[in-house]
Order: sequence, then structure tokens, then C-alpha cells
Amino acid sequence: MKNSFLVIGTGEVGLSMLQALHDYQDVYQLDLTVAALVRPSGAVIQDFKQHTQFRNVKLEAVDLLTSEVTELAEVFGRYDTIICCSGFSIGKGMQIKITEAVLQAGVRRYVPWQFGADYDQIGRGSAQPVFDEQLDVRDLLRAQDRTQWVIVSTGMITSFLFREDFGVISLENKVVHALGDWNHSLTLTCCEDIGKLTIEVLFHQPEIVNEVVFVSGETATFTQIAEEVEAVFNTTFERILWSKAHLSSALEQRPDDVFNKYRMVFTHPGVTWPMEKTFNYQWRIPTIGIREWAKTNILTLQS
Repeated sequence: MKNSFLVIGTGEVGLSMLQALHDYQDVYQLDLTVAALVRPSGAVIQDFKQHTQFRNVKLEAVDLLTSEVTELAEVFGRYDTIICCSGFSIGKGMQIKITEAVLQAGVRRYVPWQFGADYDQIGRGSAQPVFDEQLDVRDLLRAQDRTQWVIVSTGMITSFLFREDFGVISLENKVVHALGDWNHSLTLTCCEDIGKLTIEVLFHQPEIVNEVVFVSGETATFTQIAEEVEAVFNTTFERILWSKAHLSSALEQRPDDVFNKYRMVFTHPGVTWPMEKTFNYQWRIPTIGIREWAKTNILTLQS
């Protein structure tokens, strides 16, 4: 069905995607069919129904883990565009499984879970093994010509930067750690903008087909990140460099620590790109930077 969308997953990114579809449909008075794939759990479904703006969203109750590829393909085949918003947490091999089902179903257009780094530039064998699966997905998509695809590269999700367990910004200890170098930068995009910009990409004319599209809420060096955080919270933060040698040693000592893997991989050049290169810059679409996001999502809640 033309103009039908299935969003896989209703976490932060999935909800932002559904909100963006809702807003786009409302602004441009479009006749869209929108569905969300959720786990077949009464609690999950009930929780989703609390979002009253999504009352017209159809629910597909499917267990991604236990369903066979052919079963998923049967569901996916009912939709024109599939947007995967279920990330690494659903388990190893799942992005391959979902992609194989999309291709088997002959879906017209697919947006895989690639909201993150420039995996082509990072390459295989990085500190974060799950990134290799992202390249496997790209290989599958590039090896065929039946299903069109669009990859939206967003950099790090802004909220991840503020996780205490990630350790780059510790609001508790008033510390900012730089990964590798103070002049190294990160591209950051918040969930709201990931949804908004992905939908803008999908409705762009002429249609964007079989491309990696780069977006960014803000691209900032670790020095600039520290300055932004100090400005938001109106206090001085201690600045500590975690060198590549330090991060490598920490990874060797605790190789299964997921945050050690992420800290190391985010020293790579493939996690950052200039704003001038982005879709949103080229089309003058405003985005939410670090300072604005922190004021809204942290400072407001603390006051």
C-alpha cells in the first residue's frame, strides 16, 4: 500500500518517528497509513495506548525474537516503507534477520537501524563488535536492487552523552571526560530530531534512494562540549582526558564492558562529520543542540 509506514519498535527513537509521521501528516494533510510493531505483551500495548496522539496507529503485535523470517516477511509485506527503530538491545543477529525479512517481503523502501556512526568509515573489527553487523546489513542491501533503502546517519544520540555510566559527562561529579583528544569531535542528534529528519528525508523530492544521508543536531569538540555543559549548569566542570592508551588499557582489562567498547570506538573519526555536510544544514532545517537539549531535558527536570 503506497504511503503506508511500519515503525518497528516503540522506544525513544520509535516514538519520535511516529510523532514525526503524525506531525508531517497533520501539517501537509496527507493520507498516510501508519503502524507500529510491538511485542505481543499486554503491558507494552497498554503503555503504547497511553499516547493518545497515536490512537489511529495500527499495532502489529509480533515477537521479533521468536518469529521466523518468513513470518516477519508476511507482516512486512503489507507496508510500503519499513523503518526499523529496534536497536542493538534486541540481540545479536537481529538486524540481519529483520533485513532478510524485509528483502524477502519485497518491501519497496527500508530504513534500517543505522542511526549512529559512519560504519563504512569505521570498518570491520572495531572496538564495538555490533558495528560489524551494521556493515553486514549494508552488504545485504547493496547486493540487491528490489528494495530501495535509505540510511540516516545521526552520530551519537544526545541523551547517551549524558549517561553517568558512559562517563563522558558526570553531572554527579561535575566532570567532563574527553575521549582520545580534546579537539576530537562528536556528532550528536537528539531523538526528536532523528524522527523529524528521517521523515523529512523520506518525503524529500526528488526521492532519495539507496543513499547514506548524514544529519546532525550539533557537531562539537570535547572542549566545546565542556563549555556547553558549564554554560547550562552555570558551574565549572573538571576536565579529564581519557587518552587512547588509557581507553585501550581499560578495554583490555574489562573487554566485556559495553561502555569500554563504546568509549574506545567513539575516538574514531567515523563518529563525526561537519554540519555543512548534513541534510538538515543544506535544507535549513533547525535542530536541537547540546545546550538546548540539556536545558529542556535535564535542567528543567532538576528545577
